[in-house]
Amino acid sequence: MYQPLADRLRPKTIDQVAGQQHILGEEGVLRRIIQGGTIPNMIFYGPSGTGKTTVAEIAAAQAGRPFYRLNATTASLADIKAVTADVGTLLAPNGVVLYLDEIQSFNKKQQQSLLEFMENGKLTLIASTTENPYFYVYNAVLSRSTVFEFKPLAPEDVLPVIHRGIKTLGQDHQTTVHWEEGVPESIARNCGGDVRKSLNAVEALFAAHAQDRETIVLTLAETAAVAQPSANRYDKDGDSHYDILSAFQKSIRGSDPDAAIHYLARLLASGDLISPCRRLMVMASEDIGLAHPQAVAVVKACVDSANMLGLPEARLPLAQATLFLATAPKSNSAIQAIDQAMADLRTGNTGEVPAHLRDSHYPGAAKLGHGQTYRYAHDYPNHYVKQQYLPDPIKDRVYYQYGENKTEQTAKAYWARIKGDG
Repeated sequence: MYQPLADRLRPKTIDQVAGQQHILGEEGVLRRIIQGGTIPNMIFYGPSGTGKTTVAEIAAAQAGRPFYRLNATTASLADIKAVTADVGTLLAPNGVVLYLDEIQSFNKKQQQSLLEFMENGKLTLIASTTENPYFYVYNAVLSRSTVFEFKPLAPEDVLPVIHRGIKTLGQDHQTTVHWEEGVPESIARNCGGDVRKSLNAVEALFAAHAQDRETIVLTLAETAAVAQPSANRYDKDGDSHYDILSAFQKSIRGSDPDAAIHYLARLLASGDLISPCRRLMVMASEDIGLAHPQAVAVVKACVDSANMLGLPEARLPLAQATLFLATAPKSNSAIQAIDQAMADLRTGNTGEVPAHLRDSHYPGAAKLGHGQTYRYAHDYPNHYVKQQYLPDPIKDRVYYQYGENKTEQTAKAYWARIKGDG
């Protein structure tokens, strides 16, 4: 009976698992939990092909408990009840381990139904998800589980597995196997840290040589055909969308044009035009702001051009805007000022508009004393006159702090001279 290569080579011990040293290394918490033999309810979060199912199986074996696997995209509450039916029998005297793949596919009611089984000890739940559990798993389940993140594997982590796969299939074919230089590395690199996908590519390579009897030669051209580059891990409604946008903005804020262009490319490669346009407009004011006041106009022109052109040509003005912002001087004085003002409003730290600033363009305003002592700034030298503008309770409040850049420092020096504060 046919068995996929990925299943045949599935690790049986923690030491055989590729990567994940942050949780499975010698001092890794998950490693120590599994070795202890008493496993709690857990949620494994990470991309496909990074070892979540494998580690769950190893944990169940170490605890000496039956392992059941369900996929939340097709499973129901009845399936879970069927699993727990064995608990207390000779088949599962000490309970079972249920591995629930893609738990985010369960709705709130279905997830809450798991609580009954988790709390009565009939089963230990190990759930897995490719989405951020803090977004997609309900609090009642989260509070009863320990979350472990499985990270994408580096090519060097996957390479030994690929060599094992080639050796195994070579033995199956009873032939000598050779390959052009760089074939294993190309598979490891193109399959994006997914062990299962890498082994599937190896299997496809050997399938293409099924008729070869003496020697198999794996070529780079064949590898390019079977090891298609992994799709950009991206979902406009998912966690990775916000991770990439966050990295995009932080790279521009950190003045790293190369990283900024990289994340822009990832957004555009996924067909997302709206998100980078909006984020660029935000950054022009939030991160560049008064250090380069014309940044807003420049970015707006680029965004307008991008929306008029559409993809793929839109990449050109958006790349221009991205590099412009990444290399521009930075100031966050605008966002700090408005956020502090908004914070005062939320806490009630405000007051009445001073009488001399109130509207005086209606009959009866003078009787109320509105606008009577207002001094018109343009009537004074340098178009400035000292008077109170903030409400009395916060009349000395300072929201705006000049940024440490040439433009704002020039403005600061100008007003210090005009106001006599220098």
